[in-house]
Amino acid sequence: MNATTHKAGGLTRAHAGLRVQTLVRLRWLAILGQLLALFVVRYQLGFALPFWPALFLVLLSVWLNIVLLLRFPAGARLSENAATGVLAFDIVQLALLLYLTGGLANPFALLFLAPVTVSATVLSTQRTLALGLLTLVLVSLLAVFHLPLPWYPDRPLALPRLYIFGMWMALVSGIGFTGLYVHRIAKEARQMETALAATELALARQQQLYALDGLAAAAAHELSTPLATIAVVSQELRGACLNDCAPADNSEKTQVCEDLELIAEQAARCREILARLADHRAGRRDEMLAQVRTSALLEEIVDPLRGPDLTIALDIGPENGGNEREPVIRRDPGILYGLNNIIENACDFAEREVRIEARWDDERISLTISDDGPGFAEDIISRLGEPYVTTRAHRLHGPVDPEEDGPGSGMGLGFFIAKTLLERTGATISIANRPLPEHGAIVRIDWPRAAIEAVASEWKTTGKESAHESA
Repeated sequence: MNATTHKAGGLTRAHAGLRVQTLVRLRWLAILGQLLALFVVRYQLGFALPFWPALFLVLLSVWLNIVLLLRFPAGARLSENAATGVLAFDIVQLALLLYLTGGLANPFALLFLAPVTVSATVLSTQRTLALGLLTLVLVSLLAVFHLPLPWYPDRPLALPRLYIFGMWMALVSGIGFTGLYVHRIAKEARQMETALAATELALARQQQLYALDGLAAAAAHELSTPLATIAVVSQELRGACLNDCAPADNSEKTQVCEDLELIAEQAARCREILARLADHRAGRRDEMLAQVRTSALLEEIVDPLRGPDLTIALDIGPENGGNEREPVIRRDPGILYGLNNIIENACDFAEREVRIEARWDDERISLTISDDGPGFAEDIISRLGEPYVTTRAHRLHGPVDPEEDGPGSGMGLGFFIAKTLLERTGATISIANRPLPEHGAIVRIDWPRAAIEAVASEWKTTGKESAHESA
């Protein structure tokens, strides 16, 4: 059966679901424990208890395990409805066993934690709350209604009400705390897994785009030989055809000559196009595909974002007394995607202006991106960069729960992906609001210069070849 899915912000996420094999093994363990407890109490200790009704309840659990094994393959995952039903059965079955054997005075009442913990690990918040509520109701009933605890007949055991109340409080607290804690940990693990998968997908797409230039060059190189052959053969055929045709001949031969001339022209045109795609001079190819100056990279990113109602101001230069040479950095897909996402986000929230300041010295390269929008909300600014923490469509909104918010909610993955990809390149990212009375957000990105700068010998060679080409 399919696992339940949740959609938010266009990204579909699925609960992992509860594997039948895992559930059945856990239930066999519980069944063996229940049978062992019944037989030890009845035959080893000799205590009187409703043995056959209790055994019948255990056999019901055995029957359900067999049904699960016959109905589902071992590797299948139960839907939320099926898993909820099985766990609800286990809670009710345990409650009935405890009713027959002393209620909350029975130390095995602690086992109520097991199904709630399993639910908190794999099921949604609503299902876990429902099962937790069912457990609390049954625990409360067992505190009042139950048969006597099996004990020595000549030494009756009468536990004080205060002790029973303490057991009830302990179970209620344990169920609530354990369920909430386990559910939160499992939920964060699922979110992180999905967010990292989205990050890998974004990086893979960026790398595919980056590889298109190389593929185009490779295709141009491979196609150049057959196109040259076509051009030579068509020219030879055209020459032979012209020699056979009279000047005033309007026959079919003349039409063939014209077609051969057209083929030669189109072949020459294809070779010109491929020559532009595949420049065999290493300097130009390296400059275009492998490295780029910082100013050119920023212009490449901001140019599509400029508009009549938005000013994007670039301030690019060395730090005071720093290295005058502008950094030439590797054209890394992670840098391109991360910077584009952060700058686009600033443009979305800006009222009139976005400022991008690039500075460098001998050791570091830094970018500061600021806008004049509403800024970041103080209650989430420390959590930005975590998955599913978003400020879209307004920075004053709080974090998003992708399992509970609707399809219109932002997923909060964009900044997480950008931050993750940039940090992989060695960047350090800091977030702040502009000091009052100004308003807006500031994102600062710092790299060690050696982490992203192209090898000096490469850019020097490229510069010489570029100068030679210009001459």
